Amino acid sequence: MSVVSIPIINKKYQMGCEDGQELRLLELGKMVDQRAREILKKIGPLPETSLLATLCIVMADEIKSRPACIDEKSLEEILARVKQVRKNIG
Repeated sequence: MSVVSIPIINKKYQMGCEDGQELRLLELGKMVDQRAREILKKIGPLPETSLLATLCIVMADEIKSRPACIDEKSLEEILARVKQVRKNIG
């Protein structure tokens, strides 16, 4: 098990991952950071928990709006990971 430091909006979050998945986790972290910055740019400053909730809803909506290439099981796994991230930063 490895630990990776993921920067999101000028704060670093320590995330655990399987060995060999570090670069993938960093990639995903960059996507989340970019999306969070876009949200803040559009609606202005938010408390961390409000930003997290908004970010989760926006990204979940984007996932749901994609063509049916993501099945329900995959979506549930993504949601479980989002909940785990929220638990880790909360």
